[in-house]
Amino acid sequence: MKERKLSGKLFISTTADDCREEALRFGLGLEIADFCWAQRIDVGRDEHIAEAKKLTEGLPTGIFHAPFAEITPCAIDPRVRELTSLRYRQSIEIARELGISRLVIHGGFIPQVYYPEYYVSESVAFWKEFLKDAPSDIRIALENVMEPSPDTLIRIADGVDDPRLGLCLDLGHANCSISETPPLEWIRPMAHRLFHVHLHDNLGGRDLHAPLGEGTVPAEEAIKTVSELCPEATFTVENIHCAGSMEWLAAKGYV
Repeated sequence: MKERKLSGKLFISTTADDCREEALRFGLGLEIADFCWAQRIDVGRDEHIAEAKKLTEGLPTGIFHAPFAEITPCAIDPRVRELTSLRYRQSIEIARELGISRLVIHGGFIPQVYYPEYYVSESVAFWKEFLKDAPSDIRIALENVMEPSPDTLIRIADGVDDPRLGLCLDLGHANCSISETPPLEWIRPMAHRLFHVHLHDNLGGRDLHAPLGEGTVPAEEAIKTVSELCPEATFTVENIHCAGSMEWLAAKGYV
């Protein structure tokens, strides 16, 4: 049997309503996004964890996406920074209950609120302090959302310089109008810190999380480049409905 190009490296986000169906179909793990909404941590936490366990039953070990709304490591308000640390610690706890050691966390940059230099220096300080008490086997990948280029995230990861902290390249976000750097130009500079990649499509304007092949994201070339430069990097399909992306990946021989 021919080896599939992303065998053992591909996941599906639980943002997709058909995530379990497609994961079972292709033998993939899931990226748990159910706790991106922090109220699920505070209200009905045990029930939500039980639901996540049921959703992932019989599937390979997955990845955990931490909450992100109104929290950021470089928050100016110290109470917000305290809340950010709390949410990340809670995320690690829940991930471990699910047997997961890999997490995706948004970098937290907001244009016209944080100067890039401030974002980098404060994030480095936050992560150095946070990782002092973090489990040794944990892996955290910082994801680009509103960063205009890969520069700040690279400087954060390099500044922390801890093997537990790396980067997640979201190709869809890198293709949006807020990005000043074409998606393919993010890969090589990030390669030495790249843990993970998010796959979805758009038309170069808004963040649509559309199926692969329906927009202008150069996904095929990006997957090829990442696989060559970062052979250990993993990928997650991040759609609202993922069957279209899975068909695209299957047609290209990735699954």
